[in-house]
Amino acid sequence: MTRIGVGYDSHRFDPSRALILGGIRIPDAPGLSGHSDGDAVAHAVIDAILGAASAGDVGRHFPPGEEEWKGADSMDLLRRSVEILAEVGYKPSNVDVVVVTERPKIGPVSSAMAGALSDALGIPEGAVSVKGKTNEGMGWIGTGEGLAVHAVALVVAKDP
Repeated sequence: MTRIGVGYDSHRFDPSRALILGGIRIPDAPGLSGHSDGDAVAHAVIDAILGAASAGDVGRHFPPGEEEWKGADSMDLLRRSVEILAEVGYKPSNVDVVVVTERPKIGPVSSAMAGALSDALGIPEGAVSVKGKTNEGMGWIGTGEGLAVHAVALVVAKDP
């Protein structure tokens, strides 16, 4: 059985934090607010893979009010989510990610993000796509308040 899931996350910029997206630290850019490390790419991918298997979402498994997850590495949360996925009989097949932001530019780090995500998901790097889009200066993203991430994941039933 093959199933599709969609994930979304958005965070405000927080200049007091480092920017981490898709497990990659991006220098010279404000970080993202959040209870964990604020990696909105990892959070959207978590929601996409778990949603595909009807296994909840990032907030259900890693509640933002719990001290255990304060400052957590979101790529570790993604790895744990792959384990949750396996427990319900699925494994990731491929993931497509769109980061919507005016800055930083995503193109120069998209390959590194795809590599980090593929490693955490346990799938080939060619099965992960990461791309950036701007909001053409419109709305809260366009004015630089934060960024948003959309993710789509295909999961397949594990071999018996």
